[in-house]
Amino acid sequence: MPRFGKVASTGLATVLLMACASTGASQTPIASNTPADSQQTDMRGVANPEIWPAYTYPVQTPPEAQARVAGIVARMTLEEKIGQLVQADLCCVTPEEVREYNLGSVLNGGNSGPYGNDLAPAEDWLRLADEFWEASTDTSDGGVGVPIVWGTDAVHGHSNIIGATIFPHNIGLGAARDVDLIERIGRATAVEIRVTGQEWTFAPTVAVPQDFRWGRAYEGYSSDPAIVSSYVGAMVRGLEGGPGVRNMLDGPYVLASTKHFLADGGTDNGTDQGDSSVSEEELRDIHGAPYGPAIAEGVSTVMASFSSWQGVKMTGNHSLLTGVLKERMDFGGFTVSDWNAHGQVAGCTNESCPQALMAGIDMYMAPDTWRPIYNDLLARARSGEIPMSRVDEAVTRILTVKERLGLLDAPRPSERFLSGRYDLLGAPEHRELAREAVRKSLVLLRNDGVLPLAPGGRLLVAGDGADDIARQSGGWTLSWQGTGLTNDLFPGATSIFAGLHEAVTAAGGSAELSPDGSFTQRPDAAVVVFGEEPYAEFQGDRATLALDTALTGPYATMRSLREQGIPVVAVMITGRPLYVNEALNNADAFVVAWLPGSEGGGIADVLVGDANRAPRYDFTGTLPAAWPITPDMDDGTLFPLGYGLTYASAPAAWSELPLAQVAEAGDSRVWFDAGVPAAAWSLTIADPGQSGSQTRITTMPADALEGRARITAVNHMVQEGARRFEIAGGSAAVSVSNLNPVDITRETNADILLLFTVKVDTAPQALGVAMRGADGTLGVNPVVLPANGRFVRYGLPLKCLRDKGIDMASVAAPFILASEGRADWSLAEVRLGMDAEQVLPCS
Repeated sequence: MPRFGKVASTGLATVLLMACASTGASQTPIASNTPADSQQTDMRGVANPEIWPAYTYPVQTPPEAQARVAGIVARMTLEEKIGQLVQADLCCVTPEEVREYNLGSVLNGGNSGPYGNDLAPAEDWLRLADEFWEASTDTSDGGVGVPIVWGTDAVHGHSNIIGATIFPHNIGLGAARDVDLIERIGRATAVEIRVTGQEWTFAPTVAVPQDFRWGRAYEGYSSDPAIVSSYVGAMVRGLEGGPGVRNMLDGPYVLASTKHFLADGGTDNGTDQGDSSVSEEELRDIHGAPYGPAIAEGVSTVMASFSSWQGVKMTGNHSLLTGVLKERMDFGGFTVSDWNAHGQVAGCTNESCPQALMAGIDMYMAPDTWRPIYNDLLARARSGEIPMSRVDEAVTRILTVKERLGLLDAPRPSERFLSGRYDLLGAPEHRELAREAVRKSLVLLRNDGVLPLAPGGRLLVAGDGADDIARQSGGWTLSWQGTGLTNDLFPGATSIFAGLHEAVTAAGGSAELSPDGSFTQRPDAAVVVFGEEPYAEFQGDRATLALDTALTGPYATMRSLREQGIPVVAVMITGRPLYVNEALNNADAFVVAWLPGSEGGGIADVLVGDANRAPRYDFTGTLPAAWPITPDMDDGTLFPLGYGLTYASAPAAWSELPLAQVAEAGDSRVWFDAGVPAAAWSLTIADPGQSGSQTRITTMPADALEGRARITAVNHMVQEGARRFEIAGGSAAVSVSNLNPVDITRETNADILLLFTVKVDTAPQALGVAMRGADGTLGVNPVVLPANGRFVRYGLPLKCLRDKGIDMASVAAPFILASEGRADWSLAEVRLGMDAEQVLPCS
């Protein structure tokens, strides 16, 4: 790729042309008979299978089924075999491409839906399932026509579908300590998945989180491997029916997938997709423990982790994937990688990674890179670089699972058992099961006698989370991050406020909703709902165990109400234990609700008593992990794992908890906000064709580009919350940069957007969004922004800039807006995220 200095001197039009030139991915030679990851030569990340427990995979594949699979494999062309190893996302594949490439699987990522609509109705999901099935089974070209399998992230119910039952996230289920409940939830989830035609869920997550700064901690049941291990078999059994079940599609079952193998919950500092430096004994006894029960129940698939162990990425770790999982633990299903995780293996890119196959990955989750992965694997197999024996083994594993599922003989999805039974989405019995799970997951940390609430009195319900179903459901709900959703997208669901309102008004009382705690009539008691906002994966990573200061406004509400003599019940929505001492001090009762999902009425079941103010349901939940006493996880425990009060617990005198200094959490992915660069970042303007023309913008007003540019402060959201650039003509490039390059590889692989909020008053002749790598490489994506005179948050997929040749592991200037000609526009924000008002196309 051309470098910045060389390209910039040619003017914007040439820059755009040159930066959009394609480059070919080089092929990395591998040795077929050695562990794939060259990092293993120093013995880091190399497991010793002999110290791991040995298992026997209990699923019996009858001889006739084995023969059938072997016969299919024997008839398949190499092209068909390679197709089975590749999984594409709905965003980036069509039924016709499934037919052409004989793909083995599709998935819907967190922000993917049928026909480009993530909020598509259930009918569209089933219709597209039919289209994919028809394409994959077409044998008009003489092929074998192996049916495709569709995987989905139904991690707490069939949570991508409007109207489905949303169960509490796993951390709440871990508090419930009820194995039977877990199996029943698995069965109900499988039923709802089958309604819309999918056959495979990427669940259960069996992480054992050890550091709750990790953004996926709520996907783990507990920090205790014994609790996690007790649940895994039950969930797999609920989803798949047990190891003796064959032809799952004849019954109410789907394929399960335990994830993420291995130690995703044990990374250093709780960093998502990071490295775990634990010993092999800890790896085995803590993080490996849940995989034994999963294998004992015949789990069909295992998803490899993004993360590393002792510096070696799991997706490329032969000793663990093959030596431990497949050989020592006798796992007989197939392995699948995570979202473009193969691109993080040493020596690999998203487009080329034979190392993953040689390490033991059977199916590549290559959502938007499936075509180059297919072509690369095909070329290497043709040349003999990848041995045919390994290709055949992977294909055989995949087809054996499909045969057990009953997929090889099943009709089109719409003609299968339960398909199209839309009345089963959010069915009353499923919602009641979810409500039971909410009741059992609640943990009582303080009660000075205010609970249970009298049903016939006047209740004030306050706090910013009281009437927000998306907030109480968390991430992986209708969208990846679970953000930007309104209550109307949850038909049949019940918010926490609605549940409380129903409970008290049914007994003749009243409930008033007031987020800020103000009231028209003095209440007898108040419930204040507060806590975390939705997040998923590394968007939820935190620097400390403190609730973000931006979310602590309800603390003042609690304090104000108590000062007025009104008893306060604090209800916390959270995906993890957090330092909230001020809230604990300011409440008369404190309840951890975790992320309860769609059935907020389960909270009222426990908080509101009967006519005699006796409990209708008791608190039975206990902490699934220790509760911190300060924001620093090393400072000790306030409440230990397993702690939880009941109504029979005698109220104890409360000792005021010490308050620690909580720094503004900030967000490492916000680089420019409210008109100001983040710490260590700079806002500059330069003429790409003129050396030494760069001006760092620190004070306003300012002139630059030899008088061609005028920079002033304008209002947006707050006073002077944006910077206006009036450019008289010629070339200009406004950039947000840092002397210390940032690594945004993870965000790129996860389809995060580069967000920028701008108002265009006069559009230039040409405009491009660019990024500059630390090595000087410049990638430019031409864009068209209309001169509509209003602020718009635009989003450009990071992969657009990656595909221009940028090394996303070392980015010096993640945002450059380059223009040619007279222009007048204002910039308010530059960050990473998903919530764009308009997503711009790659070009």
